[in-house]
Amino acid sequence: MATATDSLDTTPWYRQLTRYHWFVLTVAALGWLFDTMDQQLFILARPAAMKELVVPASEDETLKVTSQRRSAAGDIATSVFIAGWACGGLFFGMLGDRIGRAKTMLITILVYSACTGLSALSVGVYDFAFYRFLTGLGVGGEFAVGVALVAEVMPASARTGAIGLLQALSAVGNITAAFINLGLGMAEEEGLVTSPWRIMFLIGALPALLAVVIRYGLKEPEQWTKASHAGVVGQQLGSYAELFRDPRWRKHAILGLVLGCSGIIGLWSVGFFTPDLIRIVQRKGMALAVYDERIAEAKQKKDEPLVQQWTQIREHENKIQTFPDDLKALQKTAEPAIGGRLSRWGSYTSLMINLGAFFGIYGFSVLAERIGRKPTFVISLTAAFFSTAAVFWFLQDFWQIFVMVPIMGFCQLSLFGGYAIYFPELFPTRLRSTGTSFCYNVGRFAAALGPLVKTALEGFFQSLADDHVQSLRYAGVTMCLVFLVGFFVLPFLPETKGKPLPE
Repeated sequence: MATATDSLDTTPWYRQLTRYHWFVLTVAALGWLFDTMDQQLFILARPAAMKELVVPASEDETLKVTSQRRSAAGDIATSVFIAGWACGGLFFGMLGDRIGRAKTMLITILVYSACTGLSALSVGVYDFAFYRFLTGLGVGGEFAVGVALVAEVMPASARTGAIGLLQALSAVGNITAAFINLGLGMAEEEGLVTSPWRIMFLIGALPALLAVVIRYGLKEPEQWTKASHAGVVGQQLGSYAELFRDPRWRKHAILGLVLGCSGIIGLWSVGFFTPDLIRIVQRKGMALAVYDERIAEAKQKKDEPLVQQWTQIREHENKIQTFPDDLKALQKTAEPAIGGRLSRWGSYTSLMINLGAFFGIYGFSVLAERIGRKPTFVISLTAAFFSTAAVFWFLQDFWQIFVMVPIMGFCQLSLFGGYAIYFPELFPTRLRSTGTSFCYNVGRFAAALGPLVKTALEGFFQSLADDHVQSLRYAGVTMCLVFLVGFFVLPFLPETKGKPLPE
């Protein structure tokens, strides 16, 4: 159990942990790591899933129109997923205060794992979105109970470092998803697998095995156990009415919510569309490169009719036109190679985002211990705005993925290291999971509208730019303004550096 006197301990935080402390941190980190892996699997599988689930409305529909319909369907699925996340966060956050952190963590892991696996069975956009909503319920609940568990078990002077590491390891989950996508993309390119996105979701069901470890090895925190048996009149465990009855906790909840919205909307409405951006930017170039290879192969075989057919396909792609009926079947034989290469680019982009994220999240915890939580948020919000706007305005070439994207990931995801550290410090034990979940997850209702706003902005800018890539760039840069919203509430929130958790 953490105590106020622990904050005086100058021993490095990781040396203050007992064997059981490390066990709790490992289990909580794995739960959140697999949670983020499932999130990232969805992000990376989304373009391929939409391509298979959203078919052309007619034979005359152009590639441009089909691409726009698929992009819109992907935005809707993302919004539904985030809405499920918000609902799950509210419900399971409250449940974590009522029945315990460990029990609730077990339930959330089972929910998000099972429903990720069900996503592989989708036959259309609607059932796909429904499975994503169910997955979101579990994903949303896991975060609040995980950080509340770690915050309450660790010594006070080790709390910031432990939670910073917990959140930083979430990037490992995202990186794991990127490697899964990369491997399956290469297999698709070689013709070894079909519908790799379905395989990705099946892999996402495996974290359910972690529930066995939680069931038999994890105990409820001493702080929560005492609070649950205190029987204090008028103080309910996990009650939103109790959260909003007290002016202090009500203020923290509302202002914390706005602070959370700033980063959550920015990440899910802008940042996590970066792999989609690079796929759209490079689709034409990748397709032309594959067609050139087919033309060269046909020339080696001295098959002049085949050379002419591939040349015509190349010309239609270059002009973004619908392929004639006599060329459609041949063009489809090139799609696995095109899709596999685009998956690789998306994977590289995701890897770089999350490589930067690991250092950004942990970096927030280090800086927050030195200069305070609020000044660190100011730096992170500013950096997230400028780095994300730069990526959406300039990202074009392969080398930029390895320079600009990690910087953006560092800046954007550092905010989430701050949320994991700061939100549990705003609420007492009986309301910690509830309050943390409120701040972190209610904002997802607003974030759920973000992709739809992005779609509307794309439509608006499309009328001005008449180019899907440019309209996505303009929409992305405009959406970056949401990172600046956090500045308006920081002055009214408390500085919690060096203070014990409220009781």
